[in-house]
Amino acid sequence: MLSNLKRCGMRSLLFHSSLLCPPTLTAATAATAAAATATAAAVDSAVSILPPNILRRPLPLLPASSFRGLKRGPASPIAAFSPSSSFLRLSSSASSMADQAVSYLSQREAAEVDEILMGPLGFSVDQLMELAGLSVATAIAEVYKSSEYSRILAICGPGNNGGDGLVAARHLHHFGYQPFICYPKRTPKTLYNGLVTQLESLSIPFLSINDLPQHLAEKFDLIVDAMFGFSFNGQPRPPFDDLIQRLVSLRHDDYVSKRSPPIVSIDIPSGWHVEEGDITGEGLKPDMLVSLTAPKLCAKKFVGPHHFLGGRFVPPSISSKYKFCLPKYPGTSMCVRIGKPPSVDIASLRENYISPELLEDQVVPDPVDQFLKWFDEAVAAGLREPNAMTLSTCDREGKPSSRVVLLKGADKHGFVWYTNYESRKAHELSENPHASLLFYWNQLNRQVRVEGTVEKVSREESEQYFHSRPRGSQLGAIVSKQSTVIIGRHVLADAYKELEERYADGSMIPMPEFWGGYRLKPTRFEFWQGQPSRLHDRLQYSLRAVNGNELWHIERLSP
Repeated sequence: MLSNLKRCGMRSLLFHSSLLCPPTLTAATAATAAAATATAAAVDSAVSILPPNILRRPLPLLPASSFRGLKRGPASPIAAFSPSSSFLRLSSSASSMADQAVSYLSQREAAEVDEILMGPLGFSVDQLMELAGLSVATAIAEVYKSSEYSRILAICGPGNNGGDGLVAARHLHHFGYQPFICYPKRTPKTLYNGLVTQLESLSIPFLSINDLPQHLAEKFDLIVDAMFGFSFNGQPRPPFDDLIQRLVSLRHDDYVSKRSPPIVSIDIPSGWHVEEGDITGEGLKPDMLVSLTAPKLCAKKFVGPHHFLGGRFVPPSISSKYKFCLPKYPGTSMCVRIGKPPSVDIASLRENYISPELLEDQVVPDPVDQFLKWFDEAVAAGLREPNAMTLSTCDREGKPSSRVVLLKGADKHGFVWYTNYESRKAHELSENPHASLLFYWNQLNRQVRVEGTVEKVSREESEQYFHSRPRGSQLGAIVSKQSTVIIGRHVLADAYKELEERYADGSMIPMPEFWGGYRLKPTRFEFWQGQPSRLHDRLQYSLRAVNGNELWHIERLSP
């Protein structure tokens, strides 16, 4: 059985990332860590996200409970937006292996790993295929957004590499892409028949070679090369030799009125020698390579901008035997970048937003109620810290400053956050009580702007919230003389340790006089929904005097 599987193009993936060779701290990872530290320092409070029902209640607020366990239900608005949003917070580029040695497998070693996985370790070929296809789909979704690369052609061979392509197409469909399958030499086995049935049940089109357009760029935005894996030897035979040449010709085609679709190869660029690569120099040159288990020796010759490792299930016995040195997978991601991310032209970075229209007859009359509705949807979508907001203030000279703080209460009386009353923001608010808040929910293509005047909350409200915080956060609020210059981090660590010992008996920690809350009383709201071609929806609420009463007036602003 194993020999038959090898002839079909066996391959394996990667598991247990904690047991792989740990990456050194490169410039890329150091920059990532520095950015994370800077972000954390900007946020005034580290308590858990408050549920919407608590945020709505009149202050004072009670201790929070975390939303980390929430799952997206069928009514979640995230389904209407970016299909790759669930991968955004699992970006694999944060764990890139820039400037570090990476393990490469020979053809013999790759086959041995598969034999071990599907022999004594008990994996089945359909398990490996499912995880391989999912890895490929997540790598594609990370680099090629569905808003620009929606039409994907998967060219699948008769072996396991082709099966990986079929599985990837299924996942890409669920991620919001529009896959098409070219599968000219079908494998008459139950596993492959099942994959075809699954795709047909999703109404994913199967195209014959004759159905393909003369110029592939006319109909497709991206092409998945799933024809041959590492077990293939010799020269490709019809019809795959012609298909490979058609992909090669995309780089030399005189047809230039369309963008050449990027090519994503699974494990091995089809037609390459598994160890020596593109021997003639005239073979396929993919834009992305998704290596499985570990890169094969031919991957050293890959010069495209995106090299990813897919899957994560090699146990310690295999990683130790073959001395794997590979990048660690971030979070729960199924893929991780190998090597440096490509340099990016900042001016070329753009997103064409696809969202439901935001119409005047769809919003509620009161902007606070509309905000809480959107906030609930941000929470339900699983966004990280949906209560994070940018607070902008100005001093008496009109010089602005901004920072990220956390919303801790929202109701008809205003928006509440807590901070140090001797910080820069506090000094500016004492000189100029006008401020603005900005909530940015990227995955939902939404922003909310709130403007108004700011006042301190009562000491009773601040006390009740202060004592609902974790004890570590209470001690941190006392230790930090926010916005003042210190000579090193050890100053904070030493002061924190001293306080920790002082209150080690569990006694109540007194709230410092210089700490408390602020409430912004809104006078203007703007709800922004991203739309295609920059024709965004902007609905503004502003207070108008009508018969001696202040009422909210809704009007549309030009984007």
